[in-house]
Amino acid sequence: MSQEPQWLSHPTALLIPKARGGRAQHAVYLLLALCAAVLYLAGEPLVPSARSLISHFMALQIGVLLKGTCYLAEEIFHLQSRHHGSFWRALSACFPLRWHGLMLLVCGSAYVALLEDGQPLGLHLGLASLCQLLILALGLHKPSAVEMSEMSERSKQNVAHGLAWSYYVGYLKIVLPRVKKSMEEFSRANPNVLARRETWKLHILVPLSCDVYDDLEKADSNIQYLMDLPETTLTRAGTKKRVYKHSLYTIRDEGNKLWHCAVEYATPLQSLYAMSQDEYAAFSREDRLEQAKLFYRTLEEILKGSKECAGTYRLIVYEESGEAETHSLSRDILWHLRQQCHEEYTVYEGNQPHNPSTTLHSTELNLQISESDLPQPLRSDCF
Repeated sequence: MSQEPQWLSHPTALLIPKARGGRAQHAVYLLLALCAAVLYLAGEPLVPSARSLISHFMALQIGVLLKGTCYLAEEIFHLQSRHHGSFWRALSACFPLRWHGLMLLVCGSAYVALLEDGQPLGLHLGLASLCQLLILALGLHKPSAVEMSEMSERSKQNVAHGLAWSYYVGYLKIVLPRVKKSMEEFSRANPNVLARRETWKLHILVPLSCDVYDDLEKADSNIQYLMDLPETTLTRAGTKKRVYKHSLYTIRDEGNKLWHCAVEYATPLQSLYAMSQDEYAAFSREDRLEQAKLFYRTLEEILKGSKECAGTYRLIVYEESGEAETHSLSRDILWHLRQQCHEEYTVYEGNQPHNPSTTLHSTELNLQISESDLPQPLRSDCF
């Protein structure tokens, strides 16, 4: 086997998290079965065990009602602004009545029927309420960071989701379908510059640090501005003749060979970076990193589902190393350019079937990427 080129592997190891699966719920079912088996093997009498189980259930439902009561004490002061003046809306928002009310009724009835220890029912309810109120007072009922993250992702309420959709609807959906036309016009006027049609895409840089340079030449000296592609002029949101344009850059590789492509940063990352610098936003560096990863994953999913943007873009996500790497960005861009060149030859020659649904699974890379991003066997004569 011939030695593989040095640029076969991606220059950086990236950690873009995939969407969470249902493993937590599966763990619940597994532990539930395990606990049931342990109780069965313990050989405890059925009636006392059932009474204890129902009392625990009732205590949990009482805790839900008490928590809802505490929240309702606040919401009644916001009926007009938050609940359209409807007390029932506020009540429904504070109490999940559909299931918890029924569960409380069933558990309460069963507990009264099984109550045989001689202690009054009021004492049991009082002790359960006291226990639940202590939990509320100490803040032990609040969800963990993982639960909050999962709820935000599932409800699509993260900052990253809004930024990704705004970036797509307000910009990419407008410019990407016109990218190839602009490059065709440019190529007719400059036939020797954009020689490789497979790289006729908008290359979008997504640095996980959210550190966006206004001047790419300052980010990497191997990247030099060449000229702008033909402009697209549209009337947009009340602005007459709004101009959309992309800049063409020259990328110099290790052998001083010149490559040309349209490159720009994903501008919403500037918002994430600014939020992490503003005390009022209460946005930590860890929050910024998590949202940057989620922004990339969300944008990738949106663009994959967009037919009009297919084949017009290339997302380049990277993590800047702590060392003084002066040409890491140009190497990342070159890796993607070379991959695109190889893919064109692979499709033309029919050596391997192209399966865009294939994803990379690795213990070292947790990056959700398409087949077009995967390293594949390369031809030495591709260039």
